[in-house]
Amino acid sequence: MERPAEPDMPREAPALGPPLISARELSKVYRVGEQDLVALDRITLEIAAGDFVAIMGPSGSGKSTVMNLIGALDVPTSGQLLFDGRDIGALSVDELAELRNRSIGFVFQQFNLLARTSALEQVMLPLLYAHPRPADSEAMARRRLEQVGLGNRMDHTPRQLSGGQQQRVAIARALVNNPKLILADEPTGALDTRTSEEIMQVFRDLNREGITIVVVTHEPEIALWAGRRVTFRDGHIVDDIRQTPYTGAAPLEGGVPPPVTP
Repeated sequence: MERPAEPDMPREAPALGPPLISARELSKVYRVGEQDLVALDRITLEIAAGDFVAIMGPSGSGKSTVMNLIGALDVPTSGQLLFDGRDIGALSVDELAELRNRSIGFVFQQFNLLARTSALEQVMLPLLYAHPRPADSEAMARRRLEQVGLGNRMDHTPRQLSGGQQQRVAIARALVNNPKLILADEPTGALDTRTSEEIMQVFRDLNREGITIVVVTHEPEIALWAGRRVTFRDGHIVDDIRQTPYTGAAPLEGGVPPPVTP
């Protein structure tokens, strides 16, 4: 990775809180024709409030399945998954939708922006589904766009923005409801190396403010930004380590990761 344009000043990482996500003997089985496909096989995992976790693994490893479960987009076949103390498997469809809207911000690889809609309007969209709807929706959206460095791009549509700027709009949209968790699925997959680093700096800064970040990625360089790396294979967790996160303050030496903390 290249050195960022502006030097990063080291800051103390936030203390981790109680478990935000707690999975016990969690399984997900899909019926494919006459066969059962085991996507997750009795995994146990906790993610603390304020943590920054990278979830890795090859295609078919289970990482996308666990992302869908953590994001309340799906429910487990067996086992228990608690999000901030609430049992995902026991919630109704409406309750799952409310949980997603109030507590989880999603960021995707392809940005998922509306082609003819301004950045400000894009960020305001989740507030249309909030109950009750905030009276200061526009002010909330403006604050989030300023937070991700797009205070002077609020009236721009996606075609007037670079890929990195579009992803910043998507991050601002994910933040506008003040979520407890940002869940990012391959957020740098459509970006070049330098822009990817800029986006990860945004996630790093949000985590330093206390927001829990979970990034699903197949890129080892992206996983280095997290304080914890969880690797899946064949529906199981095969590696779960704490690491000294890369901060962007200096280039990696030959792609070598920072030392792992005990």
